[in-house]
Amino acid sequence: MGLDQEAYSRDKEDQSSFSHYWRKHNRLQGWMENLWEEKGRPNSRTENDPMGDFNCVELELTREDIDLLEEAVNDFALPETQGFFFGDDSYFYKDDNGESLPENDYYHKEQDLQFIEDAKKALDKGEKVYYSSWY
Repeated sequence: MGLDQEAYSRDKEDQSSFSHYWRKHNRLQGWMENLWEEKGRPNSRTENDPMGDFNCVELELTREDIDLLEEAVNDFALPETQGFFFGDDSYFYKDDNGESLPENDYYHKEQDLQFIEDAKKALDKGEKVYYSSWY
């Protein structure tokens, strides 16, 4: 068990042009959950759900959302987020060889920036972009 996260796009025919997957990127989860709260909790599950209100919720992301995420990623400003299934802090993972990462770098950063690039391209083509997680 753990935090599994996915972002994807859909065109008007409900076809996806990209999909990104993260495992236990708790800071991204915190950023997305804060965005969901700011948007008024769209697609909210029941308030008494023991797994959490934001679990398995599809969150649509706009171009403005993606731009704000890019700023947070580049500024090393994703919020510290904890949860029972969320793992260690995303900013303090080591690379695949067990080496510490340079200051202002983190294990998921390259993938986050690739997602941002792919999301912008999808939005420019008129597709919708979504984020969802389950834990």
